[in-house]
Amino acid sequence: MKFANKHYSTSNPEYFIIAEVGVNHENNMETAKMQIEQAKKGGAHAVKFQTYKANKLAVKNSPAYWDTTKEPTKSQFELFQKYDHFGLKEYQLLANHAKEVGIEFMTTAFDLESLDQMDPLVRVHKIASADITNVPLIRSIARKGKPILMSVGAASLMEIQFALSELEKNGANDITILHCVLNYPTQDAQAHLSRINTLKKFFPQYCMGYSDHTPPGDSCFPVLMAYTLGARVIEKHFTHDKTLPGNDHYHAMDMKDLQKLCSGLNRAKDLMGPCDESKFLADQIAAIKHARRSVVTGKNLKAGEKYSSSNLTVKRPASGISPIFWDEIVGKVVAKDISDDTPLQWSDVSESNG
Repeated sequence: MKFANKHYSTSNPEYFIIAEVGVNHENNMETAKMQIEQAKKGGAHAVKFQTYKANKLAVKNSPAYWDTTKEPTKSQFELFQKYDHFGLKEYQLLANHAKEVGIEFMTTAFDLESLDQMDPLVRVHKIASADITNVPLIRSIARKGKPILMSVGAASLMEIQFALSELEKNGANDITILHCVLNYPTQDAQAHLSRINTLKKFFPQYCMGYSDHTPPGDSCFPVLMAYTLGARVIEKHFTHDKTLPGNDHYHAMDMKDLQKLCSGLNRAKDLMGPCDESKFLADQIAAIKHARRSVVTGKNLKAGEKYSSSNLTVKRPASGISPIFWDEIVGKVVAKDISDDTPLQWSDVSESNG
């Protein structure tokens, strides 16, 4: 993914964090603005909302698929209707506030009208996992010509391939795949992080990401593990107060969690390092010079004698001939008198083998 003059890929340790407010603002503009500010203070690169109208998203008889002990609303339509009060005016205000704060504004549009309204406000579009089979929506998103993040929770490999094909046929050329599990919350045993490796295998040309629904913990371990597996775009639900009942608060991170996550990712980024062979070797020059070995004489040798495994040994440091050339030295002639325990130089070895 190329975004904001940076390239994000599995081979590049750079990462991009999205704090997904979704509708955790609960239709309160001041709360939404505060969440934008806290996402910035926490270290996120982007703050993301969700844009929809309940009557365009679900039929009235639409059963819940979340943990109803955490969010007791039994109908999707009823839940969505609670939080769909923001419209174009409100999101314009939030986009402007995000710009003032210095954080990227994003939103997931769940219908064609919302997509058209939100397009001027965003530089990246997000496709939710549940819309991976929504042909009219993904075609319309592709035609906007912007980078696309696509979550693939609950999707088969064939469905992912279908969606990618539809996106690319309609003009998309910058797509990031986000591993995701559509369980709210996702327990550790359901996180299936190894699927990131599967996605890399089947779709190697795409940047990988992770949309996390596990309950936040002190270590942010699921996200850090996803990063080490190659996820470079990280998305996690965000709230100003995790103790609030219902909706997405119960599996969201707050500002302190986000700060811990950023600290962990920064350390992981340092540990990962660039995929650069020359940098890898340059960082170990001292070890290469002093901890590696040379071919060394095991006794005093006279000119004209032959080098053999009985009069040579291998010792530190690497100030002489590398033992990688052992077979080339054994059997060659001693070029000049040489003392015991001396690292060999090529000038000590006669080109003649006798």
